[in-house]
Amino acid sequence: MSSSRKFAATLLLGIVAASTCVLAGERPAGYFGYGRVATEAEVAGWAISVRPDGQGLPPGEGTVNQGADAYTEQCSACHGTFGEGAERYPKLVGGSIKGDRPEPSVGSYWPFATTLFDYINGAMPFPAPHQLSADQVYAITAYILNLNNIVGSDFVANRETLPKVKMPYRDRFIWKDPRPDTKNTECMNDCADPASVRIESTAEGKELTPRTTGPLDDMKPK
Repeated sequence: MSSSRKFAATLLLGIVAASTCVLAGERPAGYFGYGRVATEAEVAGWAISVRPDGQGLPPGEGTVNQGADAYTEQCSACHGTFGEGAERYPKLVGGSIKGDRPEPSVGSYWPFATTLFDYINGAMPFPAPHQLSADQVYAITAYILNLNNIVGSDFVANRETLPKVKMPYRDRFIWKDPRPDTKNTECMNDCADPASVRIESTAEGKELTPRTTGPLDDMKPK
């Protein structure tokens, strides 16, 4: 037997043996033999969501002055020296949600200061997200809030003070959906026979469907 055939035979036996072990062993539902269970440290590294009430904020703190230095180093290239936005990157300061071309920013739209921390912590800086320390994120958050005249220059952001910041547009959001709950229950008993279903009316001939070709200003029903 050639060496290549010996190798193929050995490989096949290995695959069969591995498959037998997988089938013989007890595996939880949905397990396909790949990966492993994440460690607590790995889960904690990405369990970083912060709620509006501040739950999830880590220990640490940062001042406005510290944030000015961190912002210059980490954020100004995209968001401008004073949050005015550079190139096509979004504004952090100013803007308005009114008019034909609204420009929402932290000060003109965001309802919670904790969301600012959450976004910076998980997604910024753009080239290398989730690389800043908690103190740096607190400091940058404090600085951006100060740029928007929401907090004073002596503000210290931490897990106690940040949830208490009242954002200008906080009360302009509707937090309770006024629409009634509806439920579409699938028919399971005494259902209609599909063969008995008949189409009794269509849009054909009712001048409801425009032509799909020709100039847009000359569209007429088919």
